[in-house]
Amino acid sequence: MSETVSIERDGRGVATLWLDRAEKHNAMSAQMITDIHDAADALAADDTVRVVVLAAKGKTFCAGGDLGWMRSQFEADRDTRMAEATKLARMLQALNTLPKPLIGKVHGNAFGGGVGMASVCDIAIGSDQVTMALTETRLGLIPATIGPYVCARMGEARARRVFMSGRRFKGPEAVELGLLAKSVPAEDLDAAVEAEIDPYLDCAPGAVARAKALLRTLGPRIDEEVIQHTAAELAACWEGDEAPEGIGAFFEKRQPAWQG
Repeated sequence: MSETVSIERDGRGVATLWLDRAEKHNAMSAQMITDIHDAADALAADDTVRVVVLAAKGKTFCAGGDLGWMRSQFEADRDTRMAEATKLARMLQALNTLPKPLIGKVHGNAFGGGVGMASVCDIAIGSDQVTMALTETRLGLIPATIGPYVCARMGEARARRVFMSGRRFKGPEAVELGLLAKSVPAEDLDAAVEAEIDPYLDCAPGAVARAKALLRTLGPRIDEEVIQHTAAELAACWEGDEAPEGIGAFFEKRQPAWQG
């Protein structure tokens, strides 16, 4: 479908949306954000698709935002920063409101935006050895556009344990925190995902879509006002002093000023 994502369909109506930028650990570039959104729209409109699995090629589920894409925001004007942040937020919303069950298959690492991608799934299954973290604050940023989905998945009390600290945790703790529904040995991950797919194939697809849409109206509000607020928060970080220092330190292989 593109250089950054691909879609595979089987005869049951199960589509796998692959994050396909393995050489960059599936870090989300501007192009990848667009491609994921386009794929979500295509899957939403395809009546032959009954279930979508979100998975990733390579060793990493998703390393978060591409740091080169983030770095480019430092030279951009306010309107461009807002447009880029909004594009990311709307991609996440397209997955969150996909009118099909969305099942995440999480392996390797899921950092920053990768945690957000797991959070927009209706259910996410991970390997025991998956490593997850909301790493944004280590770079002078905040989990802004992914924040509404992370909070909806975890609840504020559990989110407070990892939302600001950037610390890493494994699959079993991710289950405890509510990010993953279950964690299993890596060799059992495919079978665990299949076990989540099977019940949907006995359900009326229109009723499933309607039930999902109803559930979203009953859960936390994530509307255009929230999207614009989170985009503005991310743009504000790009305009501050800490993000250039944090991302610059990463590229220069040194500690940022607030460490040591």
